[in-house]
Amino acid sequence: MMSTSEYPFTPLSFEVRPGIRMAYLDEGPKDAPVILMLHGNPSWSFLWRRWILGLRDQYRCIAPDHVGMGNSDKPDDAHYTYTLDSRIDDVEALLAHLGITGPLTLAVHDWGGGIGFGWAMRHPAQVARLLITNTGAFPLPKAKRLPRSLWLGRDTWLGAFLIRGLNAFARGTAHIGSVRRLPADVFRGFIAPYNSWANRRSVLRFVQDIPLGKGDRAWDTIERMGAFLPSLADRPALIFWGLKDFVFDRHFLQGFRDALPNAQVHAYQNAAHYVLEDKAEVSLPLVRQFLAANPVESAA
Repeated sequence: MMSTSEYPFTPLSFEVRPGIRMAYLDEGPKDAPVILMLHGNPSWSFLWRRWILGLRDQYRCIAPDHVGMGNSDKPDDAHYTYTLDSRIDDVEALLAHLGITGPLTLAVHDWGGGIGFGWAMRHPAQVARLLITNTGAFPLPKAKRLPRSLWLGRDTWLGAFLIRGLNAFARGTAHIGSVRRLPADVFRGFIAPYNSWANRRSVLRFVQDIPLGKGDRAWDTIERMGAFLPSLADRPALIFWGLKDFVFDRHFLQGFRDALPNAQVHAYQNAAHYVLEDKAEVSLPLVRQFLAANPVESAA
């Protein structure tokens, strides 16, 4: 179990699949309105630590570590299928385990968008509010090219070696994912789970699962998700975006603006992929204000 001064939590866990343990945080009153926080690649629930600390007085904050990430088990490919649909199944299983069947607020970042909105397609009535940060929930925009670094990791043996052998993806994202230079303990926190070849499997599999066209395993799901997203336009939504993200840039932001035209948008030229690091001081007050202005019934 990883715990640092920046991550003062005690993770819980359950058997999400036979023999596979999924770790998660469950912070705040159990009868409070639920916020489901879904991280992406190559982060873990560490990403949400400041929001959790700042919201758990009034909200029940649930933040899983996806299988192969953070404090969760890191099985080999013989015991777990590292696909988008598997991730969606896992979130569904977690909420069933916790008995959460009522409305919740969906907070997403990076691959958490695909996972979260994939879950939302199955449970649209439970989606009460949206907190969206640097993510995607639709196919790669036509005006956007896949960055060469992602192509390298997705489609070449060299990229796979760099990700698993040198931890290039997790370390690189921690270096360039924030306009601010991350403090040493925060940098270590982001990369801590990925300390060996075996423990970097999921980081690589996420990159290899990027859907670009028919025949890719996640394509049908992401295509349906893009068609589904506008149906959530009537839900209160707060979009919090770093415009210096080299992947989830202005093209992805525009995709969300088009699908959710009523969303409240805060976009920053001086913030990047880890916008919650670059804009730590301003994000939490904005989120609290948004949640207070758009109340949702408690779990009780």
